[in-house]
Amino acid sequence: MSGKKYYTGIDCFRFIAALLIITIHTSPLTSFSEMGDFILTRVMARVAVPFFFMASGFFTISRYTCNARRLADFIKRTAVIYGAAILLYIPVNIYNGYFGMKNLAPNIIKDMVFDGTFYHLWYLPASMIGAGIAWYMVKMLDYKKAFAAAALLYLIGLFGDSYYGISENISVLNGFYYLVFQVSDHTRNGIFFAPVFFIMGGFAADNYHKIKLRESICGFGISFVLMLGEGILLHYLDMQRHDSMYTFLLPCIYFLFSILLNFKGKRLHWLRTSSLIIYIIHPMMIVVTRLFAKLFHLQWLLIENSLVHYFVVCLTSVIFSASVMVLWNRYRLPKAKQASGTDRAYMEINLTNLEHNARVLKKAMPPKCRLMAVVKADAYGHGAFLAAAHLNKIGVRDFAVATIDEGIKLRKCGIRGDILILGYTSTNRALELKKYDLTQTLIDFQYANALNKQGVAVKTHIKIDTGMHRLGVSDKNISKVKSIFKMKNIKVCGIFTHLCCADSLRPDDAAFTKEQIDRFSTLIEALKEKGIPIPKLHIQSSYGLLNYPYLKCDYVRAGIALYGIPSSLKEETLLKLDLRPVLTLKSKVVLVRTIKEGDTVGYGRCFKAERDSRIAVLCIGYGDGYPRGLSCSVGRVQIHQYIVPVIGRICMDQLVIDITDTEDIAVGDTAILIGGEEDNEVSAPSVAGRSGSISNELLCRMGARLAVVEKY
Repeated sequence: MSGKKYYTGIDCFRFIAALLIITIHTSPLTSFSEMGDFILTRVMARVAVPFFFMASGFFTISRYTCNARRLADFIKRTAVIYGAAILLYIPVNIYNGYFGMKNLAPNIIKDMVFDGTFYHLWYLPASMIGAGIAWYMVKMLDYKKAFAAAALLYLIGLFGDSYYGISENISVLNGFYYLVFQVSDHTRNGIFFAPVFFIMGGFAADNYHKIKLRESICGFGISFVLMLGEGILLHYLDMQRHDSMYTFLLPCIYFLFSILLNFKGKRLHWLRTSSLIIYIIHPMMIVVTRLFAKLFHLQWLLIENSLVHYFVVCLTSVIFSASVMVLWNRYRLPKAKQASGTDRAYMEINLTNLEHNARVLKKAMPPKCRLMAVVKADAYGHGAFLAAAHLNKIGVRDFAVATIDEGIKLRKCGIRGDILILGYTSTNRALELKKYDLTQTLIDFQYANALNKQGVAVKTHIKIDTGMHRLGVSDKNISKVKSIFKMKNIKVCGIFTHLCCADSLRPDDAAFTKEQIDRFSTLIEALKEKGIPIPKLHIQSSYGLLNYPYLKCDYVRAGIALYGIPSSLKEETLLKLDLRPVLTLKSKVVLVRTIKEGDTVGYGRCFKAERDSRIAVLCIGYGDGYPRGLSCSVGRVQIHQYIVPVIGRICMDQLVIDITDTEDIAVGDTAILIGGEEDNEVSAPSVAGRSGSISNELLCRMGARLAVVEKY
């Protein structure tokens, strides 16, 4: 996403965490205080590896991931690094006699999968296993259940680690952990240790905008002190088989990570790369330091003085990592830079406004009525995945789409709750309806009968035609509606109708809408009299709520209102809600030039300058969904505080604006083509009206090549 600050705090702490890892393997305070060294290396430094897990989870794990590509890329990249690290340490393994052990083949397999072929390399297979477990937990469950499951694994690991003193005295547990330790030397691995931190990272990624710095600092301070106390107590009681896993490590890491998320700035790739190299190479630097000390008889300084030993290992590791990066940057093949996405044209989606609109609409709805977010046609051009994911996070659990493929895409993105398909689905796709837990609209009796004959139990809503004469079973055919309830494979979860002129308060339209409502109510009463259990009911779409808020149903199908704009400027509504536009269409000025009086601009030479003029080219056109009908001074664009006309014909990829009467407009400036409140000349209903359309159509036509920038 371009135009945002990156997580500098995370990048910086990666480097600190890498140095903390070195403390674990060098024990820098042993020359001065055994307890001090224990606190530093066995308690405080234990935040390092979970931090790395959580950082990886932050960028990899999300309930709202479109597909498994990020997971696959992470595992592939980690596997390559792991393979290179294994090869790097083969000479040291040979020197240590690693390949002379008994049962070499099964031990190598065990080490490669769990323990690492060198003592610190366990982190890499743990990352791959932990990421996979966490990703699928989050995909199949919500965060609460996924965290509970991962926390249970962590608890099991805990009693094989810092709390092993309890387990070894209970025969059943001792037997269990005996079997575990035949497979892995420690419970500090990718099964028991890593998943919970990956899930916490994914949760932070999906909720980072809610994290507050003050609460995070307090939470970290309290949990860190408690973790220190826990570690010291367990050490005093001699319970620890190993000392990587603590109860209070979980909140400590979460709050630490939350603090780091508040520090944003430039992206520091070099720190991220450097920390990885330091992590992998530092044991080699320990070996080199010991060898150097032995050759030059400096053991008294470089080995026996633990603090000097630590600093030398850190220094050599940092120098090595810096050298590797310098060589890599100098000799690597050049890589083409990818466009950031906002250098041409883009849509800015204000998720804060989306959340605000959802809350305003819910407040206007009758008690116990639920918001059904309509996200068809890519959420009216706003991005179905982006909109549904954010709404899911704030508690919306009911969605409506137009097609089965729209519904399947949302399911694959991890969207939870009910998804109603408002349109037609071929009956031979019944298995997919069930597989993806989608609810199908029954568009008439014959369709319901054909779907029932597929032999697959399907959730459905019955559409009732009360006068629009588009889809639905006629409200007069009560017997057919009743017979649908008796179909073996049709589970009726709802009944609804659509009000075809609810957006109009003209007396004749209002009378027709009232007639539709009465017809629907009559049908429902007739079904009740026949003993049919009435499922969820819904009548209102956006304008149904805005003009008929008194209707008491189970759902309101909010579409265009959810995105904060009216369909057109002509419409008056009974309710005046504080709805805010979610989408802003922007483009960059790529060229500014001066033309002479009499010069023409664009295809067909339809603009002729009546004076010496300054014009600017915007890199957006009808190929991006901006209507060609706004050509030749029909369209307006906002740039800085100015509203300027579109001149000449709009092209597929560019358009031209007249900036003669403006000041200080230059290449790189951002222009707004759609955005703002209703009374703004570039608001969606204003732009739609000028092009002879409505906001709904205008926004749905936004091109797929437009970049999307989230705004909070």
